[in-house]
Amino acid sequence: MNALVATNRNFKLAARLLGLDSKLEKSLLIPFREIKVECTIHKDDGTLATFVGFRIQHDNARGPMKGGIRYHPEVDPDEVNALAQLMTWKTAVANIPYGGAKGGIGCNPGELSKSELQRLTRVFTQKIHDLIGIHADVPAPDMGTGPQTMAWILDEYSKFHGHSPAVVTGKPIDLGGSLGRDAATGRGVLFATEALLNEHGKSISGQRFVIQGFGNVGSWAAQLIHEKGGKIVAVSDITGGIRNSNGIDIPNLVKYVKENKGVKGFHYGDSIDSESILVEDCDILIPAALGGVINRGNANEIKAKFIVEAANHPTDPEADEILSKKGVIILPDIYANSGGVTVSYFEWVQNIQGFMWDEEKVNNELRMYMTKGFKDVKEMCQTHNCDLRMGAFTLGVNRVARATVLRGWEA
Repeated sequence: MNALVATNRNFKLAARLLGLDSKLEKSLLIPFREIKVECTIHKDDGTLATFVGFRIQHDNARGPMKGGIRYHPEVDPDEVNALAQLMTWKTAVANIPYGGAKGGIGCNPGELSKSELQRLTRVFTQKIHDLIGIHADVPAPDMGTGPQTMAWILDEYSKFHGHSPAVVTGKPIDLGGSLGRDAATGRGVLFATEALLNEHGKSISGQRFVIQGFGNVGSWAAQLIHEKGGKIVAVSDITGGIRNSNGIDIPNLVKYVKENKGVKGFHYGDSIDSESILVEDCDILIPAALGGVINRGNANEIKAKFIVEAANHPTDPEADEILSKKGVIILPDIYANSGGVTVSYFEWVQNIQGFMWDEEKVNNELRMYMTKGFKDVKEMCQTHNCDLRMGAFTLGVNRVARATVLRGWEA
C-alpha cells in the first residue's frame, strides 16, 4: 500500500477513536506547505544536471517543523508527504515541542562526487532558505545524507541569516552537533524494546533478534542489544544477509562492514537471501531499512513474537491485520524510532542555549523520554481499548489536535 494512503488510514482510525470534529480532522491532515524546487548544478565533467527537491511542512501547532532530508532515487511527493505527517505524530508522541516536516532530492548520491553533492546541497538550500529556520523548520539527516550534508546546509543558510547552528541537527560535533546523536535512533530502539519486553516480564538478555537493515540505525541497535546480552541470529543489508543460530559476533561484523561496505561475505555465519530475513525464526524482528517491507505477501510467514519498527512505515496495514490475528505484538515506528528526533531536539536546545551536554546526560535524558513515551502510549491503549499502533497514533493526534484548538482554531 502507498505510504501516504497507509498513513492517512492510520490517522483517520485514530481521529475516529478520539471523536475529532470532521473539519478539524481535515485541517490536521492537509500539509501546512508543500515546496518543490528545481536544482540545477554543473557536474565535474562540465555538463549540467537537474534534480527535483521537495520539502513538505506538515504542521507547526506544537512548535517548529522538524524532519530529515533524504537523497534517494525514489524520493517523490507522496512518500515525502507521508513521512512529514508521520513526523508530526512522532514528535507529539515523544512530547517534544516540534511539528512535522520532511524533504528530499530525487538523486542517487552514490553516483555523485562529493563536490557534486556539495553543489546540489547548496543549490537546494538557496531555494528553500527563507522557508526553513531555527523557529520555523529544522532539517536533519536521513537516508543518503549525513553530518557533512547538514554542515553544508548550515554554512549556506548562514550566508543569508548569520551564524545559525540551530537551523539543522545531526551536524558534526565540531559545528555544534550533539554527543550521542549518531547512535540516538538505535539507542532509542534499545530503550523502546526494553520497555516493551519489561511489560511482558522479559529482558533483552537471551532473546533472539533479527535485524533487517544494517545501516546507522540497524548497526547501532545491534551493537547495543548485543552489549545487553541479546542474541542477534540474522542481519541483512542491501548486499545480502547472514545467519548464525548461535548469535552473530556483532563487534566483528561492524568492523567487517566498515571495511567491506556490506555484510555479504562475512565468514562467521551462513549466507541467506536478504528478502527471506524477515521470516527467520526469532523472538524479536527489527525492520530497520525501507518502508513497506512487511506486507500481506510475507506476514503469514513471520515467526517473530514481537516486531519493533526501527524503519519508517515498514508494515503495511494489511500485514498489521494478519499479524494481529497471529498475536504478534508490533511496537510502531512513530514511537520505536523516535530516539533520533528526540536527541535532535536535545541538539537544538544545546545550540540555542550555547551550552553543550556530555554524552551521559544525552543518553540519560533519552532513556527518560523513551520510557515515559511507552507509558503514555500504553495509557492510550487502555483508554481506547486498542493496539500499540493506535495507542501511539491517538496519543500523537490528540496532542496536536489539542494544541491546534488552544491556538484558536475554530470549526
